[in-house]
Amino acid sequence: MNFDIKAEQVAAGIWVIALTGEVDLYTAPEFKQQLLDAIGQGATYVVVDLTDTTFIDSTTLGVLVGGVKRLRPEGGQLTIVCTDRNITKIFEITGLNRVFPIHASRAEALESAGVTEAQRS
Repeated sequence: MNFDIKAEQVAAGIWVIALTGEVDLYTAPEFKQQLLDAIGQGATYVVVDLTDTTFIDSTTLGVLVGGVKRLRPEGGQLTIVCTDRNITKIFEITGLNRVFPIHASRAEALESAGVTEAQRS
């Protein structure tokens, strides 16, 4: 099972969680914990980078929806970075593409959060 997760704060209140490999029933709990940790540390804008993700399942979608539910009451937002057509299709079929903004690159997602290139360096 190939899975890796990296979480980093890129600016005040803005976090990126990058997932690699398969995010499923077995690995989603680790993703959920990282997401909750980021929110617990003051994240109000979370970018979930699925660029190197090869598979997601309904458990992953549940974690993402749970993250949105925790962020929105505080005025926060969760966005997705994804270029894999098979994965973006899952968001479209479930209607979640209307819940999460989906960006083609991490830079684009961070720009929508107001993070400048200088801050990302």
